[in-house]
Amino acid sequence: MKLYTDAITGDEMVSDGYKIHEVDDVIYEVDAQMIVVSEGEVDIGGNPSAEEQAEALENGASQVINVVHTFRLQGTQFDKKSYLVHLKSYMKAIKTRLAAENPDRVPIFEAKAAAFAKKVVANFKDYDFYTGESMNPDGMVALCNYREDGVTPYFILWKDGLKETKI
Repeated sequence: MKLYTDAITGDEMVSDGYKIHEVDDVIYEVDAQMIVVSEGEVDIGGNPSAEEQAEALENGASQVINVVHTFRLQGTQFDKKSYLVHLKSYMKAIKTRLAAENPDRVPIFEAKAAAFAKKVVANFKDYDFYTGESMNPDGMVALCNYREDGVTPYFILWKDGLKETKI
């Protein structure tokens, strides 16, 4: 099994326990799904009726995206201008890291990341934004969008911004 952590913050972002597709040699798309989770214990008494059980579940449960829940991703918000400022800074940090660790990768990253970033900006309103658990503003911002059906979420992570660890 592989765990992918943010190369800047060390936050866990995803694992290969989820279906991951590489896109344009610069992006990972991670398939996600909506799940229902209950926090804490719900005391439903000795022998509740079916109606009481349904009500207890309804009151104690919430619907979340499995990747967000599992890796404790934190929702954040951007307007287009602030996202571009973040993205420019983040891309510079990744480029610096790549120059030190894998210099042959830098031109590929620059060209393909810039092209993908343009697609993101063009469809900015379609995305929700998530940071790692530490909420470090210098780290990766994962993008969440929905498939054509409008209900199936997926995440976009920058391939070169992740460290892969076998566990």
